[in-house]
Amino acid sequence: MILQMEPWFGDEEKNALNQYMDEGGWLTEFKHTTEFEKSIAKFTGAKYCFVVNNGTISLTLMAIAAGIEAGDEVIVPNYTMIATPNSIKMIGAKPVFVDVEKETLCLDIEKVRKSITNKTKAILFVPANGRYPKAGIEAFLSLCQEFNIKLLEDSAQSLGSFYPDGRHQGTVGLSGSFSFSAPKIISTGQGGAIVTNDDETAYKLGRLKDFGRSGGGNDVHDSIGYNFKFTELQAIIGNEQMKKLLWRINRKKEILKLYQRELKDSTHIKLFNQDLKYTTPWFIDTLADDREKLISFLIKNGVGTRIMYPPINKQLAYTNIYGIPDDSNYPVSKLVGEKGLWLPSASQLTDEDVIYITGLINLFYSSIYD
Repeated sequence: MILQMEPWFGDEEKNALNQYMDEGGWLTEFKHTTEFEKSIAKFTGAKYCFVVNNGTISLTLMAIAAGIEAGDEVIVPNYTMIATPNSIKMIGAKPVFVDVEKETLCLDIEKVRKSITNKTKAILFVPANGRYPKAGIEAFLSLCQEFNIKLLEDSAQSLGSFYPDGRHQGTVGLSGSFSFSAPKIISTGQGGAIVTNDDETAYKLGRLKDFGRSGGGNDVHDSIGYNFKFTELQAIIGNEQMKKLLWRINRKKEILKLYQRELKDSTHIKLFNQDLKYTTPWFIDTLADDREKLISFLIKNGVGTRIMYPPINKQLAYTNIYGIPDDSNYPVSKLVGEKGLWLPSASQLTDEDVIYITGLINLFYSSIYD
């Protein structure tokens, strides 16, 4: 079975973990965690990096550090993983759903502008699959400055993706969040990171994740904080994964190019455009006609796929709170909910795997439409 996605750990991670355990480590975050944070900061060009236990918590801590409180509104894309709005809901703030661009699946800036109210405190921007908005990220930064609100970046899918000006995604707003869950380009099983160039935000984040301690290892607390620390086991895996990141970035781009070549003549499955000079595809995302039939056909032939995120505003978790939405305000996320499909996207896919997969797709559609 060719899975849609799977993590990739090797002897390097196993040997590093074994060596650490032989040294009698305490497992809680320490030197290896610091090394992991420094490597992420260096790669992204950020001044500070804080790793935490998962990507949802990194989003929530980022929002708290930005001063977002219960009753505030935060604009989020209606196409995203549900952790994006949930992280805002966790602190009692209200996620406001806005539709996305058809070409990029990033927030539509004109619709964002129309959604800003006197309760809006931030825009939580998601560079979908590492893509950037047509208007450019600077336009979002200017919009935030115009309304005196914060720009935060949920860059969970974007490690290895940059904006055209050379800044790594996640480093333009006040702070940015990354995820290291199992499907990501590098993984620590679970895990998240927050990067920032702002000294005050960094000060808050360091305390928020560690009980509000005034310094490491003491029991003096000068602010309210929690326990969202990392572990050395995760960091050891992360450090080995980071050594493989550049290779995986290049391989992800090669895989997308191969999909593009093999599916170029199909009019029934559309790959989203990707600027491969600056961005790295996390998943191979498509709009597919006859999606459910295609999924069944591929499964029968040993190929796994995954339906893309349905519209957040149509999820029962939120219709129970906000009621049934007017679909006319969300045509793009609605379309993705109906046709969006992720094809196999793991870094370890071979060229032969991709050719087999695309051959099946072409065969499926030719059997229906030719």
